[in-house]
Amino acid sequence: MDIYRTEGRGRLYNDIVETVGDTPCVRLNRTGPDHVSMFVKVESFNPLSSVKDRLALNIIESAEREGLLKPGQTVVEATSGNTGIGLAMVCAAKGYPLVITMAESFSIERRRLMRFLGAKVVLTPKEERGIGMYNTAKKLAEDNGWFFARQFENAANADIHESTTAREILSDFEGAALDYWVTGYGTGGTVTGVARALRSERPECKIILSEPHNATLLGSGLPQERNEDDSPKGSHPAWEPHVIQGWTPDFIPKVLQEGIDSAFFDEVRPVDGMKGMAMAQHLAAKEGILTGVSGGSTLTTAVEVAETAPEGSVILVMLPDTGERYLSTPLFEAIPAEMSEEEAALFASTR
Repeated sequence: MDIYRTEGRGRLYNDIVETVGDTPCVRLNRTGPDHVSMFVKVESFNPLSSVKDRLALNIIESAEREGLLKPGQTVVEATSGNTGIGLAMVCAAKGYPLVITMAESFSIERRRLMRFLGAKVVLTPKEERGIGMYNTAKKLAEDNGWFFARQFENAANADIHESTTAREILSDFEGAALDYWVTGYGTGGTVTGVARALRSERPECKIILSEPHNATLLGSGLPQERNEDDSPKGSHPAWEPHVIQGWTPDFIPKVLQEGIDSAFFDEVRPVDGMKGMAMAQHLAAKEGILTGVSGGSTLTTAVEVAETAPEGSVILVMLPDTGERYLSTPLFEAIPAEMSEEEAALFASTR
């Protein structure tokens, strides 16, 4: 049992935001073909259980350093949920009021979590897509003098992934092979920031980006129209509604554009979100790792890459969040709350 003993973290924390980052890379033992080694970076180890805690912290602290965010000023942001939850944590810890705009189609537990953390959540019509919630946040900021976080354009987004996520990966794989790194994209901050470091320090590592098979914005090759402030000018023509919450809004974010222009990924692969759900269920039942639809979809893409990867390849997969963000979505639709016949029979056997 000594292998399970730890000595703590060796420090005390001044507040919850100091615990952001330093998430583990974990080997998978029952997933993927036998001729490769697969690892997942489990971002649910962040304090509010998603990779977005990183960008939320850096957007706020960068704005503080630059004098763009004043004490007590309200923060506003458009988000599908995880960034809003991360911002709610940071704003609660630092004393900023927070208003979130979110399309009504995203999971109920996300809006309830943000409200539980003290944020106000303004729901926008699902017909207006991501552009609708973005424009609502922008208007609220302009009308009220609030700080607009602008995760889709803010350079602090990718910067935090270059300085933390990438450094953690490089440290964990120091002296070891790393042949593929696989991720999806929402804002594009993760792929852009991590790829800056991997291209420089591990150029042999192939970077694979995934997007929904029915919303192939990058795969289409069509550019995103933008306004003068780099905000999206309408929905991208290749976008359609998809089931992978947190992935691929109906526009190509400015943060991701750097990755496109700099050729920061070697391949873009489409993935069926329903297969991603099945993979998330497999990961929970066979590996004991809980992730959401986006994590399951990224892992589905990685397994496809693994099938044709050379013998002995090492593949690292980003898992952006926890499966608990999806309890009210189709991911858990087939999971009953009541006992099955087999479970009821087990109970009856004890009477």
